[in-house]
Formats: sequence, C-alpha cells, structure tokens
Amino acid sequence: MIEVIGTDAGAPASLPLDKQQLLRQAALVAAPHRLHESLQRWEGWSGAPLIASDQPADLIDQLQGQEQAVVLASGDPLWFGIGRLLIQGLGAERLRFHPSPCSLQLAFSRLARPWQNASWISLHGRDPAALAARLQQRPEALAVLTDPSRGGVAEVRELLRASGLEQAYGLWLCERLGHPEERVQRLAPLAALPADLDSLHLVVLLAEQPEPQPPESLPLLGIADGTYLQHPDRPGLMTKREVRIQLLADLDLPASGVLWDLGAGVGSIGLEALRLRPGLDLWALEQRGGSAALIRANAERLGVTPAGVIEGRAPGALAELPDPDRVLIGGGGRDRVALLQAVLARLNPCGIVVIPLATVEALAELRPVLEQAGLAVAISQHQAWRGAALADGTRLAPLNPVLILRGQKRAGG
Repeated sequence: MIEVIGTDAGAPASLPLDKQQLLRQAALVAAPHRLHESLQRWEGWSGAPLIASDQPADLIDQLQGQEQAVVLASGDPLWFGIGRLLIQGLGAERLRFHPSPCSLQLAFSRLARPWQNASWISLHGRDPAALAARLQQRPEALAVLTDPSRGGVAEVRELLRASGLEQAYGLWLCERLGHPEERVQRLAPLAALPADLDSLHLVVLLAEQPEPQPPESLPLLGIADGTYLQHPDRPGLMTKREVRIQLLADLDLPASGVLWDLGAGVGSIGLEALRLRPGLDLWALEQRGGSAALIRANAERLGVTPAGVIEGRAPGALAELPDPDRVLIGGGGRDRVALLQAVLARLNPCGIVVIPLATVEALAELRPVLEQAGLAVAISQHQAWRGAALADGTRLAPLNPVLILRGQKRAGG
C-alpha cells in the first residue's frame, strides 16, 4: 500500500505517533519541497529516498511499482488535494488515505463558527462568475477557495460589491492556515488589502444583519439588495435591484392612491414605491410568519411608513383592504388565477396590475384573465447582467430573466 498522509505545517513532528511510524518504515517518501528540510532534520528520519510531490504527473511515474511508500499532502488529500490524481494514476486499491483537517475546517475553527450549514465554492481553474450566481442565493456562510491567477480576495470583494451585498456579509481573509505564521482578519469594504497578501489564502463570507444607514443617504431609486433585512431561512428570495426598478416604472405610480403589494416578501418594491411617492397608501400582504415585523423593520430603514402590513393569505385577506389603484402581485402560487380575478374585481378605473413571472406557463395562464376582463395588456422580458471581475478584465454574469405581465383597466372599467 501507498500511505497518503494529510499534514499540517508542523509535520512531521506534529503527526500522530502511528503516522510517524509509517514514515519511519517507508521505503520511499514523497513530500512537497517546503517539508523536505523539516523531514531531514526530524529525529525519526530513516534516511529513506525523498522525492518531491509538487508535480503530480512526475510523482505518479516515480511511484509506479513502489511498496511501502508514503506521500505527505496538505490537509485532506481527497478534498481539492493530490488524492484524486493519485487515484487516477495508481488506482484506489493501492492507496490508503489518512486525512488531517482541511482548510475549510481550519477556517471555521479559527472563526469559532459552526459550519455544518456552510456552503463553499472553488475558483481554482474556474470562472469567478460562478461566485456571482452563488451569491444571489444568499448563503448563510460561504467559503471561497481562491485561485490567485483567476480569482483571489480582490475579485471576491469586487463581486460582492457588484452584487450589492457588501453590507450583508462580513468578509474574512484567511491566509496560510495551519502554518505558524497564519493570519485571519476581517476586511472592511473599503479597507486596503494587505501589502504582503499571501497567495495561499481563502475567503469566508458570513451573513450578518446590515448596519442601518440614514434614510436620506439611500438612493431614491434602486437601493442595493444588501440593504434589506432578509428572512433567515430563505435569504435569497427577494426581487433583485434591476427588476425592482423596472417594476416600479411599470406601475406608473400616481402621486396619491392605494398600492397593494401582494406576496410582498421583504417589502422591497412597495417600500421603494413609498420613497418615490410618499402620498401613496401602501398595503403589504405576505403569508409567511414573521413577515410583518420584517417588512416594518425594512420600512424603518428606508424612512417610510406603510398604511398597513398584514400577514395572511390572498385572496381571503384582501377583504380588509381598501380598493387599489395599483397592484403588484409577487406571489399566488397555484391560486394565482383566483388571486388575479379577485384583484381585478376590486381594481379602480384606470388602475394598473403588474405581475413578475418566472415561467412562460404562468404567462400563458394569466394573460387571458387580463384580456377577458378588458384590460390593456403589455408583456415584456427583462434580464440584467452584473460585472464579474476577472484577472484580465470583466465578464458579465447573468441574473435570472423575468417576464413582466402588465394590465391597465380602462377608465370606464
């Protein structure tokens, strides 16, 4: 058997005694160049032939036909380590693995953070744009395995900024984990990167409640996604900034009147409508438990006051609301046809209903309802791209496309 032993920076002295014994008995030892000096100075060193493992292709050739060989690797050899290449080149039946803590374990242990629910993404040899897509899901904790040639901490921070989520995450830079000179620090959004940044680093993003900003400092339109408080169990479910802007435009908001935000989520669209038109009466309806408190908290952050925030299920909960001039339908699910019909029965003359949709099937189901009710119907599709920094420039990372169905009631309707 070839013993593949995961190590930390203190190897070989820091290895458990049974792993040290395997080293003493080895007829051949393969290790990264950085460990050669400490191996040769180790009191238990047997003087066995020592070869470098930094070039896996050459290493596999040298291990062919060997018995009682030991390969030293970093952390867990089967987690983004040399293990995969050894299996491909030598066969799993010849290998026995002895893992040590991997970089992810070390990072979360340094942060004293449970990581059973953490996500991770590797940028090694990959396009950093994949990170932009993962950020849209708003994971609670995300470890990013960086690749200095394609995506290091600078690119991660740029993607976080481009996603509008700087205020929603704490960014932790972990360098040389497991080495005597390891360094773990939190980087503020505008802080300079360390002048001596080590290429051997990973980034951990931890979701946190964004600090409130003075409402007058927020933009009038197009507030960053990371400004809003989220449902902790489903943090990615909110309308993205680019889509919010389009929906607010399609609502053609009047200076006064009644706006219904149905399936309000975190309240982002209705609350931004109030910033644009303070004379509106906003009624936000969301069936999720705890949503009323969340929407009110976001309203306070934006410096607006809804006329009412209700936890309930439409269409039944609509009975207590005043007749609307504008309606945004963000939910409905299987009951969306019944919900739309209930809305149209209450919509004031010249009123507008706007419905963002994710599927063409939903469009085909709801469009006839508007047409049969005599509304003027408009359909559009919108997709936005956000810039993702690459080593040699910028790539545009796409957000999910959204269909928008709009109906306007006639003056005598």
